[in-house]
Amino acid sequence: MVLSRRTFSALAGTTALGLTLSGSDGAFARASAPTGPAPEPPGADGSRHTVGFDKYSMLVDGRRVVLWSGEVHPFRLPSPSLWRDVLEKLRAHGYNTISVYVSWNYHSPAPGQYDFTGVRDLDLFLRTAAETGLYVILRPGPYINAEVDAGGFPGWLTATRGTARTSDPTYLSYVDEWLTAVNRIAARHLYTHGGGTIVLYQLENEYANHVTSPRGRDYMAHLYAKVRADGIDVPLFHNDKGRNGYWAPGTFDTGGESGRYLYGFDGYPSPVAPPPDWGYFGIGGTKGGSTASPETPGLLAEFGGGWFDPWGGVEFDGKGYAESARTRDAAYERRFYLTNLANGIKVHNVYMTFGGTSWGWLPAPVVYTSYDYGAALDEARRPTPKLVPMHQLGQLLHSVPDLAKLDRAADVQVGARGGASGADGGITAYHLINPDTKAHFHILRNDRTDDVLAAVPLAGVNVPLPVPVPGLDARLLATGLRLGRRTLRYSSAQPMLWLTAGRQDIAVFTGRKGEATRTAVECAREPTVTVLEGKAHHAYASGALHVDAELGGLTRVLVKGGGTDTPLLLLLADDETSVRLWRYDTPSGPVLVHGPALLRTAALRGTTVHLTGDTVEEADLEVWGPRGMSEVVWSRSTLKARATTSGSLRAERRLPGVAAVHLPALGNWRFHAENPESAAAFDDSAWKVADRNSSYSTTPVPAGQPVLFADDYGFHYGDVWYRGRFTDVGAAESVSLSYVTGTQGLLMAWLDGKPLGTHRMPVPDKSTVRKGTWSATATFPVRYTNGPHVLSVLVRRMQHDMDGAAKDTHKAARGLTAVTFAGASPALTWRIQGGAAPDPVRGPLNHGGLYGERQGWHLPEFTDGGWKVVDFPRTARGQGVAWYRTGFRLAIDPGVDASIGLTLTDDPARAYRVQIFLNGWNMGQYINDVGPQHTFVLPGGILRTRGANTLALAVLSDGTTPAGPGEVKLTLMGSAAGGVPVTPVDSPAARTPSS
Repeated sequence: MVLSRRTFSALAGTTALGLTLSGSDGAFARASAPTGPAPEPPGADGSRHTVGFDKYSMLVDGRRVVLWSGEVHPFRLPSPSLWRDVLEKLRAHGYNTISVYVSWNYHSPAPGQYDFTGVRDLDLFLRTAAETGLYVILRPGPYINAEVDAGGFPGWLTATRGTARTSDPTYLSYVDEWLTAVNRIAARHLYTHGGGTIVLYQLENEYANHVTSPRGRDYMAHLYAKVRADGIDVPLFHNDKGRNGYWAPGTFDTGGESGRYLYGFDGYPSPVAPPPDWGYFGIGGTKGGSTASPETPGLLAEFGGGWFDPWGGVEFDGKGYAESARTRDAAYERRFYLTNLANGIKVHNVYMTFGGTSWGWLPAPVVYTSYDYGAALDEARRPTPKLVPMHQLGQLLHSVPDLAKLDRAADVQVGARGGASGADGGITAYHLINPDTKAHFHILRNDRTDDVLAAVPLAGVNVPLPVPVPGLDARLLATGLRLGRRTLRYSSAQPMLWLTAGRQDIAVFTGRKGEATRTAVECAREPTVTVLEGKAHHAYASGALHVDAELGGLTRVLVKGGGTDTPLLLLLADDETSVRLWRYDTPSGPVLVHGPALLRTAALRGTTVHLTGDTVEEADLEVWGPRGMSEVVWSRSTLKARATTSGSLRAERRLPGVAAVHLPALGNWRFHAENPESAAAFDDSAWKVADRNSSYSTTPVPAGQPVLFADDYGFHYGDVWYRGRFTDVGAAESVSLSYVTGTQGLLMAWLDGKPLGTHRMPVPDKSTVRKGTWSATATFPVRYTNGPHVLSVLVRRMQHDMDGAAKDTHKAARGLTAVTFAGASPALTWRIQGGAAPDPVRGPLNHGGLYGERQGWHLPEFTDGGWKVVDFPRTARGQGVAWYRTGFRLAIDPGVDASIGLTLTDDPARAYRVQIFLNGWNMGQYINDVGPQHTFVLPGGILRTRGANTLALAVLSDGTTPAGPGEVKLTLMGSAAGGVPVTPVDSPAARTPSS
């Protein structure tokens, strides 16, 4: 092992503290580590690093760090340029880590085939994370759940021998292929080797079955050994589906390794219930969350930052993801996430922080296209108010190393009274202490709807002013906290950050607008105090400076002298203002920026600070930074700036807001009817013969029937067609078509080219929102004369069920299962056709088996000049498929980041559904009479914001009502001046259509 100077120094400096190496160059654990500054922001620096943990926290190069993480799925944003946009926004808003699922189905169209190019470029995503300065928690499955098709298992795995999620040799052979492919990339991005920023790696996902069985224990041991053999040397973990103590350290064979594996767990508590204690203040033991593994830090691999919504929207009463965000808002985050911090959770991952889009056939049956999730960064990449507490807490955890090592301290009695009613109002109080610095932290939580005023003794010191704790909210208070060269005695406001910039220390405290606050800073003697901005009163008494201020905007108080030569700039900000304060660490020292809607990057070159970021409205720009800074450049434009009494540089002109974005109306639609497969004379000779008599599906093959399951014939995604030929030997009264689909599947049937009818699976209600596999039998009356006949059936199969219970539920059949006639028993011979070969750029999940898809009608290079021109709204009636295509051009300024969607609206009584294709990319499915989704995000890169675009709509209607589309329009979901450069996503070469 060759140590870099940095790594050697880190190891040498900690030898006296009881360092214990544990069998690898990369990871280590030790008995104790002192409280000290957090590690520098990570990057792919080419140096070796150590990554380990003790019972308190993760340890990176011997320094404590709380991993404050957000879940992001690159496969839910098929525009690699925009990955940087999302990651830069998360870093700016206080996250130091991202958690990343890698979905097997997204990368593997067939056994032995693995594609990590284009929108599937995992290497690029991990490089971007490192360039952004974010740690990575990698979660490559093999099973991920994640509300994706088959829980991430590839479609082809549904038709294979072997029992998934066990030690079955056949299954493990496929798993090993997958892990070899993904780990070949992951190994290049380990922080331990300096190639990237991966610091944790997950084995399996919410594996709550076979826990005591050799099939489960051997499976977990196999995964552990495989991952280590592939060169992954960072700590490993598994996320318990609940708080059961499953797969805690020591419960399965890790090949003799110890101290390199952590217990993690997931939690999605109801927002209407009190936040649970899953650590220091909980029930303890194996059912207590982090207490199931007392020698490892609390690791919440998934904590609900929102929740998913099913077809029909019953989860949120039809209000969609906006209601998810409302019920899990900023106050929810403060109340629940601060409770987690109080309980010793030091690896805290919010699922989701950016949800994105389950485009194409990616979504599991239980969700529709949008996976917004009510996340802090919405599906259109726009910051929401939920980012405010994450911004504040992330900055706090980075600035205050004391929070990485906390013990439970003595309980305190907090007096409280209700606000609105005046009644007595109790609050839940948590008291913690850092054993090294003796800094105290109090978390006050109000589970009532009324506001509460709390009288709080902070480490024996009573705060003279009552501390307001709004209803269903919480706040963190500190005492004995170092603010550079001074010490905080107490504050009724919440600390957000401190840093040293230039010749002064800067401390930021926050709270709700209009709150009265008091902050006391210890001073050996009376200092000189200047209120630079805002209204504040101050007094010196009992060895401390006391500053009273009502929060509103940014109040600035400069403190000089009083026993130290270093001034302190005290900044008191309300929530809205605090989220316009941006810290960025540079090699020359930290920079603090105030004003713009987003700070993306900061760099010091000589005496000039170079900044990039976004604005929405006009904004001031103010910068604090290292000494000698005299010029400011914003997005490559030099700004005239002046020095202020606050020790900053302030631009003399405001930054401009975003220019107006104009979107064209959509018209000149061209129309073509589809489904020639329903005609008796259609040539299906090139289709596959459906004549198998056995299947690995969990759905039994009906007696006397051939296997008709689509997956057994290699058709794993999208629609599938069947054509059954028979010669009548009697007078049938009806035909019964049994079929199995995911949620909201349907079946259409024709006999000799004439419609028999359509059958649809029911809309989920509250008792069936988790049901992923639906089966039904559709019976249609038939009348025909003697002779040869053709029964044509189209099944919208929807997606495979997930396998959350490890019962092979992803192998449930999709498509037709049995066909019987009443009054006759004709012998049918079947042919089946699904999607054509996977698109080499868009991947296997992009398209299915509609005739138009097989002919390339969804592709921009298709020539539709011979199609009929029509207008919207349409009111056609009839069973079957119709296509509509149009083109439009955009000319959006390259300096504007515009989030654009496609909105469809119509009379909800009309029964039809639409597959939306933008420039050949399947951006989702709209079901007019089910909903709730009406607007579909069109991500830049796929959407050409400067150039021509092609929009194609494949419309399925059941013939029971007139079918649209109704109104179809482009919608501006948000815009900002700035953004990141966006490269158009490559289009595949034109391919020869198949029949």
